[in-house]
Amino acid sequence: MHVHDLHAEYRTSSPFTPAARPRLSWKTATGTPGWLQAAAEIEWRRGGAAAVARVEGRDSVLVAWPFESLLPREEGSVRVRVHGADGSTSDWSEACDLRAGFLGEGEWHAKFVTVPEPADIGQPLLLRREFTVRPGLEAATLYATARGVYQVEIGGTPVDADRLKPGWTAYRDRLLHETTDVTDLLREGPNAIGASLAGGWYTERFGFHGQARPFYGKYPSFAAQLLLEYADGTSELVATGDDGWRATADGPVTASGIYAGESHDARRALPGWSSPGFDDAAWLDARPDTARALVPVPRTAPPVRATEELPVREVITTPSGRTVVDFGQNLVGHLRIRVQGREGDTVVLRHAEVLEHGELGTRPLRHAKATDTYTLAGDGTETWEPEFTFHGFRYAEIQGWPGEFDPADVTAVVVHSDLARTGHFSSSNDLLDRLHENVVWGMRGNFVSIPTDCPQRDERLGWTGDIQVFAPAASYLFDSDGFLASWLEDLAIEQTGDGSVPFIVPDVLDSAETPAAAWGDAAAVVPTVLFERYGDRDVLERQYPSMRAWTDHITGVAGERRLWEGRFQFGDWLDPDAPPADPAKAKTDPDIVATAYLFRSATLTARAATELGLDDDARHYSALAEEVREAWVREYTTASGRTVSDSPTAYALALEFGIVTGPEDRRRMGDRLAWLVRRAGYRIGTGFVGTPLIQDALVRSGHAETARRLLLQTENPSWLYPVTMGATTVWERWDSMLEDGTINPGEMTSFNHYAFGAIADWLHRTVAGLGPLEPGYRRLAIAPVPLAGLDHAAAELETPYGRAEVQWEAADGSVQVRAKVPPNTTALVTLPGREPFEAGSGDHEWSVADPRTEPRGNGLTIESRLSDLIEDAAAHEAVLAAVAGVDPERARQLRRDTEWTEHRTLLGELTPAAPAVLARVEAALNDLHKE
Repeated sequence: MHVHDLHAEYRTSSPFTPAARPRLSWKTATGTPGWLQAAAEIEWRRGGAAAVARVEGRDSVLVAWPFESLLPREEGSVRVRVHGADGSTSDWSEACDLRAGFLGEGEWHAKFVTVPEPADIGQPLLLRREFTVRPGLEAATLYATARGVYQVEIGGTPVDADRLKPGWTAYRDRLLHETTDVTDLLREGPNAIGASLAGGWYTERFGFHGQARPFYGKYPSFAAQLLLEYADGTSELVATGDDGWRATADGPVTASGIYAGESHDARRALPGWSSPGFDDAAWLDARPDTARALVPVPRTAPPVRATEELPVREVITTPSGRTVVDFGQNLVGHLRIRVQGREGDTVVLRHAEVLEHGELGTRPLRHAKATDTYTLAGDGTETWEPEFTFHGFRYAEIQGWPGEFDPADVTAVVVHSDLARTGHFSSSNDLLDRLHENVVWGMRGNFVSIPTDCPQRDERLGWTGDIQVFAPAASYLFDSDGFLASWLEDLAIEQTGDGSVPFIVPDVLDSAETPAAAWGDAAAVVPTVLFERYGDRDVLERQYPSMRAWTDHITGVAGERRLWEGRFQFGDWLDPDAPPADPAKAKTDPDIVATAYLFRSATLTARAATELGLDDDARHYSALAEEVREAWVREYTTASGRTVSDSPTAYALALEFGIVTGPEDRRRMGDRLAWLVRRAGYRIGTGFVGTPLIQDALVRSGHAETARRLLLQTENPSWLYPVTMGATTVWERWDSMLEDGTINPGEMTSFNHYAFGAIADWLHRTVAGLGPLEPGYRRLAIAPVPLAGLDHAAAELETPYGRAEVQWEAADGSVQVRAKVPPNTTALVTLPGREPFEAGSGDHEWSVADPRTEPRGNGLTIESRLSDLIEDAAAHEAVLAAVAGVDPERARQLRRDTEWTEHRTLLGELTPAAPAVLARVEAALNDLHKE
């Protein structure tokens, strides 16, 4: 038995902690079945002194700091040993080094400096300062930030590999700083520090329909202080704002923008600019930034980094003769090129996610140029990659390449917030596994400092609705706690005084005055998910005022009727039946969605209040939720169990949010939901709101077979249709690309959106059968639902307590289920045909009778009901293939337009039809009978 993975707060790759009282987490590895922690000892050692605190009970995730608060720059090490309920005791863990990365009150002295005027808006610049290091240097710590994006070099060496620092926050009220140990980069005597700076998000133009404008400021600015500590107890501070900082806009980066891309002229390179002795006589004194003074706070989320590199998979010559490289994967990042040519040769790199009619498909980029240019110095082999921009792309067009093009000279560099991968899923279905991989890539591409909607066009904004539906899947795939907790701080900042939440965070569209259901509800949903998946009670407590303010605001909008109605809404955004130009025009009335979400947020606020011991609030919001629930049922349902909007999303909301509670009413609604799905030919009929809910609603109401057919559907629209079209990320629209290879005609079309990838959470919890029952997976739910069409499925998750696994395999009439339950946790196991039972930690294996059945029609003929035909997947496909063999257009119409109900027969649907069609169909059905 040993303790491992000991770390403080959210950060695992740095000793610096942003908190004075950092929470501690650890895991225990042991082969003892059913092991539970009874207590833990925590040792905090500073120099030669050590203190030990004992924590009683099972807590090992985000455990409160049991010692005195850390002082700025204080450092030491912590280690843990645990005691089991069985009397066992571990050895001490390896020591975890901790350093206080925050500054004390009044210790931030740096002032923001920027480029001397005049300058272009967003002009990239270089800043530098020389200084002397005295003998006896013991430590050098850099605290740096920017209004914009920056990198620091000392003596010509970058201080780290992080990108796009300090990231995007609500800049007017919250800036982050990095804390970096740079001791090893300094030398006794002359030294120099340099900062390269670009506008990034700070000077970007935001807005739609050609109306984009700068939101924050015209010029980027930089602030830093380098603390030098000496063995004699003295210290010195090298800070921006003091004398000696020089600046120039005449560096090699001539233009840079998040949307536009970056231009680099190697002829303007300034060798040695961040080293001592460089001649900066032509530079000017850095100018103070007049924007409101703001003291930055330590970053808590993982940094943005380059995490992977992909080679060119194929070189394509387009019909117009252009050279395009294909990396085989839609990704986010940039290109690195290695090139030789003459001085002044310019290579132009254009990026896009898809090809259309063989050419680069740039229309979805809208006003984003997504173009990088590199002008050669002409002095041999030159290697370059942009520093302060990123693109969403699979394909890149190469223009102006000097000499013969070698694809080995171009590499795609994948860039995103460097979150640790925690969850995996696999199955016997290759298309399903590719769908899951697409979700992973979509999350990687859209978790770049903030959770964005898309990474390629002139948007890339923190849409609250997208992360509201995707947070559970995100929290499985990667360790997202620190990342989303940081973003939630900005959400609370951007809320209006009366509690309204903007559509996007940071709110560069000034959208907070118009609340929207399922978007603003991120204020309640995302903190709940972080508590559920990570046991992060602190984020629940910190965000509780935001949750409560949002719920109160919408309650006021709803009024005494308790119905949020008649206001602006996105509704069930991108319902597949919505026209390309009107993505909000869904089958489900937006008022039904809005009031359902008011119920949801009131319910979650009540639960949070209960957890936080706020009993009066808990009673108040529970009563409010009940009032809203009753109003929703009264206004939008009938006595027979129908909803006013007879749509899949309406029933999924009623069932999954718990709005309809009576067993008979829930049965009727589940049956109606399944009927609607079957009527549509098992093609998806939900948008952003309904899609994360529909599969759970079907399975929990007894319609697992319907959920299976919906999941494995490959026709348009469906989850797997994009996969059959070669998608390597999740699309924004179900049909972002049409069957003929044409890009959807809508003005808003992205090939990398994660919202519909919310299905991944259901794959983990239900198809594989691994989910949380208590916060942080302290108690697991092991409940696989084996589906026909799959022979096996598996999920693995590195929970806060350790690795959990569930896998099942069906063969010879039985299903073998194997599970791994981490030490210090338990599991509730629910298997087909058995009553639920408890299991302790350790490895388990169970066998149950195979419950899977794949309905087949009995004696289907051309006069059979359409509802019977659609229930037999083999017969359905055989009939459509038979029709297509004679009349392909008629077959397409059958797939797209048929309502597969009990009130029509196959013959009636085919009439009138050519005799050859009817004969081919009859023959196909007869062949099935022979089988």
